Amino acid sequence: MDMVTNVTNFSRSGLYDWMAQRVSAVVLAAYTLFLLSYVICNPGMGYAEWHGLFSHTAMRIFSLLALVALIVHAWVGMWTITTDYLTPMAIGRWATGVRFLVQAVCGVLQFVLFVWGVQILWGF
Repeated sequence: MDMVTNVTNFSRSGLYDWMAQRVSAVVLAAYTLFLLSYVICNPGMGYAEWHGLFSHTAMRIFSLLALVALIVHAWVGMWTITTDYLTPMAIGRWATGVRFLVQAVCGVLQFVLFVWGVQILWGF
């Protein structure tokens, strides 16, 4: 069971998961507060101002960091939920297969959303 846990886990241990979740939450909070303060400080902001903000390389990098933080945060959360609740006792003998399927779908979806986010931010 240890081998399966290590393969499906995004990081190495519960401590690393905890740290990844907290660090990603701080990055997401900082990004949200920055965007909120920018919108509040620029009332009546239109497309030109919004485009101007995201045309700066620093803002694109900050946005990419927030996107990576969102994906890490979501992965750790979904991995924790699936391993805690998709168990043989909860859903029966097919729990391992169901858990793997749910985690695989989440992983593929997160990858697709990451690539899409990079395309939006960098115009590839």
